[in-house]
Amino acid sequence: MATFDNNLKLEEIVTGQASGQWGDKTNVNLELIGEALGYGTKSGFSSDGDNTNFALANAPTSDAARAMYLKLTSSASLSATRTITFADNTIKRVQIIENATSGGQSIIVRSGSATASDQVTIPNGQAKMVYFDGGGGSGKVVDVFATFNVGPLTVQSGAATTGLTIDNTAA
Repeated sequence: MATFDNNLKLEEIVTGQASGQWGDKTNVNLELIGEALGYGTKSGFSSDGDNTNFALANAPTSDAARAMYLKLTSSASLSATRTITFADNTIKRVQIIENATSGGQSIIVRSGSATASDQVTIPNGQAKMVYFDGGGGSGKVVDVFATFNVGPLTVQSGAATTGLTIDNTAA
């Protein structure tokens, strides 16, 4: 029997099964890999409340939540900070999530653990790159750039002669 226990919920066909269907199933999986490398928009909140079961569909179903860049929307205007819990708490992946919900509220993204340090808050209108550690019931969602360290950072406009360099080694 096929399983869907991988990070993209692709169909893993067991040896000896799906005779005569490998081409079709492989093509679907390749399309879903392409989907995973792209951009998707999906409603994460159908009401003004928390969503405790935001699940990624198994193959062969296309699902915007599979995308590397996920724009989360809401069909209701949120009146307070709401939590969205990714139900597939054993998935290990990196994802950019944008809070495009209505109502101007932050959202909290979690998977497994309800501990504040194991989830990420995304202000309305902003996006964060997060990773899911796949820890099951104690799974964590981590803000990738919360402790990201870079060397000197240069920001330039269209002309190479203008710009701003930030270097913490300078006095």
